[in-house]
This record gives sequence, structure tokens and C-alpha cells, in this order.
Amino acid sequence: MTNPTTGGKSKPRVDPKLLEILVCPLSKTVLEYDEERQELISRASGLAYPIRDGIPIMLPDEARVIDDDAKS
Repeated sequence: MTNPTTGGKSKPRVDPKLLEILVCPLSKTVLEYDEERQELISRASGLAYPIRDGIPIMLPDEARVIDDDAKS
């Protein structure tokens, strides 16, 4: 299945309205959307929440610990 909104790639889009209201469940701070990695990043918590099939997985146990030095 191709997705015309992602240039023919099969990455599902996340609803922009959903991205506006989601916050980190631990820090309650805003999240950054990393479209390429399909993650929502919480700098305050140091976690990246995965997005699977267009659905953000907002469980700390499912999140990847991020290294801010590597992202700079």
C-alpha cells in the first residue's frame, strides 16, 4: 500500500490534530514529531515514543531512551 502524502512510501500519517493535543505521559510536556523515525520525542523525559501503523504508543515501557548528544 502506498501513501501519496509521504511520496509513495508506506509510512502511515499521524493525524495532525492528535499531535497537537498529545503530551508526554511522564513530564506532561509537548512532544516533537520525528516523521522519519516515526516517533514522538519528549526532551524533558529523554524518551521517544514509537508510532506504529499511524498510532502513537504512549507507554513509557514501550519508549526508547534518547541521547540528546546524538540528536544534535
